[in-house]
Amino acid sequence: MRVSSSRSLALTAGVSLILLAGCGNSSDAENDSDASQSPAASSAVPVVASTNVYGDIAEQIGGGKVEVTSIITDPDQDPHSYEANTQNQLALSKAKVVIENGGGYDDFIDRMLKSGDNASPEVINAVKVSGKTAPEGGELNEHVWYDFPTVAKLADRIAAALGKAAPDDAATFTKNAETFKAELKPLETKEAQIKADHGGEPVAITEPVPLYMTEASGLVNKTPEEFSEAIEEGDDVSPRTLQETLALFTGEQVKALVYNDQTTGPQTEKVEQAAKTAGIPVVPVTETLPEGKGYIGWMTANVDALASALGK
Repeated sequence: MRVSSSRSLALTAGVSLILLAGCGNSSDAENDSDASQSPAASSAVPVVASTNVYGDIAEQIGGGKVEVTSIITDPDQDPHSYEANTQNQLALSKAKVVIENGGGYDDFIDRMLKSGDNASPEVINAVKVSGKTAPEGGELNEHVWYDFPTVAKLADRIAAALGKAAPDDAATFTKNAETFKAELKPLETKEAQIKADHGGEPVAITEPVPLYMTEASGLVNKTPEEFSEAIEEGDDVSPRTLQETLALFTGEQVKALVYNDQTTGPQTEKVEQAAKTAGIPVVPVTETLPEGKGYIGWMTANVDALASALGK
């Protein structure tokens, strides 16, 4: 997994000054602001999510009873290299519920929580909720939001955390989680249908992002591990590994390329072009929500695109 080593160590010092300044200016301005808020707005549970994927899920479960701040929202932003800032820290200082991916994907959340002054938020770690661990001799695929059973577990965990923060609305959160999980079921059905129609067929990827989806669909990843690992880590791919990967698109060795459209570079672009030249369908995926899409609509489009690329 590619985790930026440059996320600022100066953040802690800067944040302390920002928060102290905020406290010094809070009296009249905040009182006026509080007075203008509606009772519903002032009682909403403050939630911070590391990405808008988890932010959207929290909004679906919380309904109008949560106020969600999603830190990474730009579909062109590579989450692995995100630089946290003092606005993020301020949001975390007020949060009752924090949702992070975990698994090394968004470590900036843990660092900010440790350096901040909020000792009591309910922190939900999606990787821990999933129960997934690294295979022997391998690395954990931390992109658990592409695993629908994990997302169903996460929905229950979010509902429980919101219910703890707002006990009077606990039944509503539980009901909303049940509705959300019911919307996940057709996605699992679609994956099962792909598996029935195309189980065992080979595909290529550029990064491990979509592997939970392709594996649940019964597809076999043929990409050299050295290629996808290097791309995920932000490293250069060796010439030999690049040639092995490009060779997959000759002689119909793979049926589709599932391509992370959010983190691209010269080497992944060569792979994409090789697939297109060979007439092999390219299925673009992303790590955060596309503009105007919610989680269910986004994942429905992803699974449908995969099925279409495979011929059904």
